[in-house]
Amino acid sequence: MKDKKKVTDHRSNKDIMKKVLDHIGKYKFFLLFSIVLAAVSVVLTLYIPILTGQAVDCILGPGAVDFDGIWAILKEMAVIIVITAAVQWLMNTCNNKIAYQVVRDVRDEAFKKLQILPLKYIDGHSHGDIVSRIIADVDQFSDGLLLGFTQLFTGIVTIIGTLIFMFSINVSTTVVVVILTPLSFFIAGFIAKRTFNMSKLQSETRGEQTALIDEMIGNEKVVKAFNHEPQVMEQFEEINGRLEKASVKAIFFSSLTNPCTRFVNSLVYAGVGILGAFLAIRGRISVGQLTSFLSYANQYTKPFNEISGVVTELQTALACAGRVFEFIEEEPQVPDAQGAAVLTQPEGNVTMQNVNFSYNPEQKLIQDFNLEVKSGQRVAIVGPTGCGKTTVINLLMRFYDVNSGSIRIDGVDVRDMTRRSLRGSFGMVLQETWLHAGTIRDNIVMGKPDATDEEVVAAAKAAHAHSFIKRLPMGYDTVITEDGGSLSQGQKQLLCITRVMLCLPPMLILDEATSSIDTRTEIRISQAFNTMMKGRTSFIVAHRLSTIREADIILVMKDGNIVEQGDHETLLKKENGFYAKLYNSQFEMAG
Repeated sequence: MKDKKKVTDHRSNKDIMKKVLDHIGKYKFFLLFSIVLAAVSVVLTLYIPILTGQAVDCILGPGAVDFDGIWAILKEMAVIIVITAAVQWLMNTCNNKIAYQVVRDVRDEAFKKLQILPLKYIDGHSHGDIVSRIIADVDQFSDGLLLGFTQLFTGIVTIIGTLIFMFSINVSTTVVVVILTPLSFFIAGFIAKRTFNMSKLQSETRGEQTALIDEMIGNEKVVKAFNHEPQVMEQFEEINGRLEKASVKAIFFSSLTNPCTRFVNSLVYAGVGILGAFLAIRGRISVGQLTSFLSYANQYTKPFNEISGVVTELQTALACAGRVFEFIEEEPQVPDAQGAAVLTQPEGNVTMQNVNFSYNPEQKLIQDFNLEVKSGQRVAIVGPTGCGKTTVINLLMRFYDVNSGSIRIDGVDVRDMTRRSLRGSFGMVLQETWLHAGTIRDNIVMGKPDATDEEVVAAAKAAHAHSFIKRLPMGYDTVITEDGGSLSQGQKQLLCITRVMLCLPPMLILDEATSSIDTRTEIRISQAFNTMMKGRTSFIVAHRLSTIREADIILVMKDGNIVEQGDHETLLKKENGFYAKLYNSQFEMAG
């Protein structure tokens, strides 16, 4: 079983590397240019030891030094060093370009995928883990990729070039170097496999930690209100402890590589020095050639240290890249049908026929749901918590698709029309407010970016938001932070209502739209809603039944089914009716 897991990890590692190379392939020009520059840089660098050896050979003995020859060699070395520095600068610039372009592309793909993922994926996964994949994991991938391009190419070319130069000086000594080399590869490969597994675990645990932090920041008031800090700290410390262990193991394995390969490389250097000294004594090579050879032996082993370090970094980068690619390759939402209709001016006739739906196949929710709504009617949906009220809204907006049955607008199945036009035909005010960082005006015009200032003010007045907006420091140009910042929950909800007032779409969905507003403002908003709903098909999800008395149709839901249907007066007259019991219980509680 263990061996099978190793094979699986190895294959996944190869698959990830292939995907990385596919992304790098988009920048072939920079890649080829970088490889050419790496080769030029290595050749020039390796030419220096030859010049050094020639300079040593110019020192024949006491009083027999060829200063002219040494001076000429030094000038040549200076020119080569300047050219090498310029070439390496260009090569690093190319590598940076490739690395950051690839990372930009990967992050773009991840964010685009986020926009087309079905809501069931978003609802079923930790938001913090998703954020960690797109930000932290991509950053780790970037660091490893950049280090790989900077050192991997030059390291490999240096090894090949050094071997060629060494073979040109002496074959037998070079053979000793080649024989000892595989030890470095074995050690680096052995450690790299374990580093990948530990790095993957580290990334996953970091995502889990990010998810917890994200959750706590968003719900800090609830945590404090219920004195839940000790439990949260205990949970955080447990995850933090696992992250510490995973990080220590990953760093431990990666830190073993360099000293282990340095030890092997030192053995290589010592072997070259001893054998070369014997050859020099016997006159088979000159002292200058021995100097060059020792320099090459040192340069030959140096890339192994660098490459071994790069390999461990690349393992971490690949582990992070694997999580990002896994996210990018998630199954997207079902795309719009080919030739899908564009809903332009819907009349608002809505039909739900034999609709079945459940979030979890093992737990049934909406079963054989039928509904017919005529244009301009107001439909209220009531029932106990978990009965499927919000689910009906999710299906109408195609946040989820039905398992079976159909939902039609003006006779056209919603699956045969574009999501954009469908959702653009609905105005939606939810119980949960959502505002983004920007000005008050930016948040209001979200659905109608070309709205004039007069239209914005008129919508705000209709929603009774104008008065509090004018009291803000910069009025409509006041900048608010994510999710409204210091605005009260009621003020945030008024802005969301203003957003819909400005668009005035053909159909409306109000999901407890006035739940966070004081009673006096609620009465005014209800009047504004009544005006707005005239001639528009409207779906109202309500818990407070006093707010839906004027609805044309009241759907009473229980366990995903419509148990009663009719207007307010008709439903109240039913003896032992479910709606009547709900209404009277609220009335008694209010009394």
